[in-house]
Amino acid sequence: MAALQTTIGIIYDYDQTLSPTYMQDETLFPHFGINPGQFWKKSRELVDQEGYDGELAYLKCMLDYLEMDRPTNEELRILGAKLRYYKGVPEIFNEMNGVLSSQHRLLGIRIEHYIISSGLKILLDGSSLAPFVKRIFGCEFGQDKDGRISFPKRVISHTTKTQYIFRINKGMLEPHEDVNDHMDPELRPIPFENMIYVGDGPTDVPCFTLMKRYGGHAIAVYNPDESNRASFRKCYQLSALADRVKHIAPADYRPGSHLRLLLEEMVLSIADNIVRRKKLEIEEGTVSAPHF
Repeated sequence: MAALQTTIGIIYDYDQTLSPTYMQDETLFPHFGINPGQFWKKSRELVDQEGYDGELAYLKCMLDYLEMDRPTNEELRILGAKLRYYKGVPEIFNEMNGVLSSQHRLLGIRIEHYIISSGLKILLDGSSLAPFVKRIFGCEFGQDKDGRISFPKRVISHTTKTQYIFRINKGMLEPHEDVNDHMDPELRPIPFENMIYVGDGPTDVPCFTLMKRYGGHAIAVYNPDESNRASFRKCYQLSALADRVKHIAPADYRPGSHLRLLLEEMVLSIADNIVRRKKLEIEEGTVSAPHF
């Protein structure tokens, strides 16, 4: 039986997409007295000199720096309450529901929010975003026999982020579910054309490319308060030079902002397309009575 396909999925990166900073800067570093400059320098050296993947490098550095304190995942979750965001977050998660009309709701159209991050899932689990988000995907630590964080349990790189978009597409949100299993398009709960991906730069290119290839929507956001325009230039290059993404906008999620208007129009467009598709299905499934 075909899936209803009436859900609109808005998928966000986290660092520099929903927040102007990296999550560690507001939580782990000040709490454990870690020097951010030294930390990221060491992480970069592991990548440049020893061939580490970027995400594994920072997770190794984290374990090295926290060797004496070695917190539990629960301690890290509590630190997540300190995370701060761009203007309009987390309010946007509830406010976006107001975009849908009564006709949309009558057909069961709804919006779900997801976060796919290369940062730590446990910090986001403890954040004020968590109650509004259907699912958070991020890097995770396992625990040793004493409950302290140990070896990385899950690593999400900028390339493997696309796996989680497919998980959302197929409704396979649990780690044990094999996302590579074949599933016919009509059985997938959230088709790609019902998706919007919001990211901030080159690390989101695989996700932007996936959206473009399969008919989804994408927006690259930049920090409007940055004096050196670095984040704007990244987005400009992705749009004007590399043709990776069609829309760029300042990371201001408040009502009336450029980004908010883009998101609302995309949601309306997707919702209206769902309505048209449902009407067509009804018309094609109806046999007219004979006329005499």
